[in-house]
Amino acid sequence: MDGQRLNRLLLETVGAWDPFGCGNGAYEVEAIDVLQAVYDTDDARKLAARIQSIYEFAFDKPIPFRDCLKLAGRLLELKQSASCSLTS
Repeated sequence: MDGQRLNRLLLETVGAWDPFGCGNGAYEVEAIDVLQAVYDTDDARKLAARIQSIYEFAFDKPIPFRDCLKLAGRLLELKQSASCSLTS
C-alpha cells in the first residue's frame, strides 16, 4: 500500500469515529492532527493519549481513554499492515 492510500485509509478511519456525535465532517482538523500523531509513535497508549488530548482541546469535553485506545489500536494496525506490504 502506498503512502497516499494509507493516509486516505487512516483519515477515513478517524473520520468515521464520532466521539461527540457531531456528525460526518465535524472533525477534519482533528483528523489531520491524529494522522500526524500516528506517524510519530508506534505505541498505542501514547497515541491514545494524544488522540484524547487533541479532541478534548478542540471540543472542551472529556473523552474516555478506552475509546481513544481502541481507535489508536486500529490506526496502528493499519499503519503496520501498510509498512509490511511496502517491505514485501
